[in-house]
Formats: sequence, structure tokens, C-alpha cells
Amino acid sequence: MYQTPRLALEGERFTAAYQIRGTRRRALETAREICIEQTVEYPDELIRRPDIREQIIGDVTRFEALDDQTFQAEIAFPIEVAGEELPQLLNVLFGNISLKPEIRLVGIDLPRALSRFFRGPRYGRNGLRERVRVPARPLLATALKPMGLSPQELAQLAYQFALSGIDMIKDDHGLANQVFSTFDERVARCSDAVNRANRETGLSCIYLPNITSRADQVMERAETARDSGAGGLLICPGLTGYDTMRAVADDDSIALPILCHPAMQGAFTTHRGSGIAHGVLYGQINRLAGADGAIFPNYGGRFSFSEGECRDLLDGTLRPMGEIKPIFPVPAGGMSLERIPEIVAFYGDDVILLIGGDLHRRGLDLSHSCREFLQMVSRPSSNTI
Repeated sequence: MYQTPRLALEGERFTAAYQIRGTRRRALETAREICIEQTVEYPDELIRRPDIREQIIGDVTRFEALDDQTFQAEIAFPIEVAGEELPQLLNVLFGNISLKPEIRLVGIDLPRALSRFFRGPRYGRNGLRERVRVPARPLLATALKPMGLSPQELAQLAYQFALSGIDMIKDDHGLANQVFSTFDERVARCSDAVNRANRETGLSCIYLPNITSRADQVMERAETARDSGAGGLLICPGLTGYDTMRAVADDDSIALPILCHPAMQGAFTTHRGSGIAHGVLYGQINRLAGADGAIFPNYGGRFSFSEGECRDLLDGTLRPMGEIKPIFPVPAGGMSLERIPEIVAFYGDDVILLIGGDLHRRGLDLSHSCREFLQMVSRPSSNTI
């Protein structure tokens, strides 16, 4: 007689924490629904095999009240349901339940048995510092803008920035392959300009072109950037997909540091009762997908991030995740030189300060603005207000 095979899983589990809004009874029901919805997605009463019920379905390991209408549930899932793949891990963490209100993913805890399948950032904080040869102070970054400038004009800007001590110069995330600035010409000219400035100054500024594109072109653009002498890459994982960024980060023939831009990611975080917490999305998930630094809007700028959300995000960039390296937080979004002491006091020296428009706002002498930028983080008191 045919015998139904029985599961024999290792028993190791990874944990996800969810904040759930509602009454206590309803929140606990939702937590139990998550256990099924994110695994078997099958009517509970029809699950007759005990091995599937015991080994596949998630398990609520902790449930506590945060206030009268908000509860936090920790749910443990067997590592095997992630299938050693980032898309499936994300699917288990927040796939179907992303379609439901009042559920927010606020934490991920991966055992080494699962985290070992993810290389994460190639460089991380320490490796990126080595790349730009800046061992201690905050790193300085800016963006090439505005859209509409020619490749020659953008290259001239890049040259000025690199000569003046900026550590990292990225394409604005809106620069793609437009008729007024084609990708190939822009990357060739800007890479040459930054490398020429480095030869003159002895510094190690890096240029990071935006390779966000169609799925069948992202790797090709990464290769073009590498061959042109670019020092890094900019990717918008919310547009290309997280596993696309992971594939670029893992490719040993590319081997360039990656900054990720938050375009389209904001929809996951702006509603504070649903979605994904800032530390999980911009910190932990971006790390799993291979970013070495995560760009995000700083509190007090033209976007809506709060101090608490930025602190959670900072924690997500360095929260222990097995062998996966900590990455740089990259606060941006209308930042000004005047706020640098405050920002460094908040994030510490392990931060990349991304300032764009304010360097231009101070007049035509970009070199002077950049030198002022550098002086403000080079002072011994840079980590205090």
C-alpha cells in the first residue's frame, strides 16, 4: 500500500515580528492567520497531515500588548520554507499579508543556518571605507543634477566635486538613458573625470552611475560601468527588484560597492500602522539584497521620516544578522551644511552624508562649498553638537 511521505525538517526556524492593530482577540487571531497565510495558504480545517501542521506552518512564539490597540507577535517559520532564496524569504515574511491592513513587519531574526545563504553587502562599512581610503570621519557624497545637463556638463561637475574632496559622487536617481544624457556616454565621461581628478589629488573618490533599468539590461549596465572605470553603482531596488540588486552584488566579475536609492520603497513605510518598519526595509532587507549603503530621507527634511524612524533605520543597518556586514546609513533629502553637526551627533561618524542642492545654493564656487563640507566633518568635534 502507498505510504504518504513524511517531512523530516531540521527544526531550525527564523523569526519575524509583526505589529498588529485591533482588539487583543482580533490581533491574536490575525497572528495565527499569518502563520497559515504565509506558509501553506490553505484552510486550517483541511490540513490533516500532522507533519505539515507541526513542521511547515508558522508558530506564534510571543504575543504582547504595546497599547490597548497595538500588539506585537513574534512568529517562527521553518528555515526550509524560505528555500535558500531571497524572493521566497521576502514572500514568507510579507507576501500575501502585505495586502492586508493593520499588519506591520517590524523585525527579522535569521539563524546562521539561513543567513549563510545570503552573501549580503560585498564591502559593508569597513570595506567601503577602505575603498575610498577614509578610515574614520563621516563620508561625503553628492549627486549629479539637475536632469537635463549633457554628459559633458555632468562630467565637469563630477570633476569639480572630486577635486574638492567629495568621497562619493552618484548619478541622480532620475538619470537613466535619456536622449539628453545617454547612459554609455555619461558613464564614460564622468568616470574619466573622477579618475583624472584622483590622479591629480591622490584621493580615492568614486563615481556611482545609476544602473536601474529594465531587468534584461541591469547587468549589462553594471558591466559597462565597471569597464568605464566607475568606482561603484547606484540601484533602486524598489524599481528593479531586490533580487536583481542581490545578483549584481554577488557577481564577482562586477565587484563594485552599491548604494541603493529608496524610490518606490516609501510606499511600504509611510503608513505607520501597516507595511514594513524602516529598520527592516531600509536596513535589514537592503543588506540581505547586497547594498553597502542605503539612501533615505533624513528627519526634518522635505519628506516625512521622524527621528524615531531614522533611529530604527540606523539600528537596521547594523543589527546582528549572522555574517552579513553592517552597512552605511545615507541620510539625504534636502540636507544642508548647517545641519551637519546635528546629523553627525545623531548617526555617529559611520554615516555617509549626501548633500546635493545645498552645495549649489551657496553660489557658483562649488569648490568652496565642498571644502566647507569637508572641513565640517574633519574637525575633532564632528561627533558632538
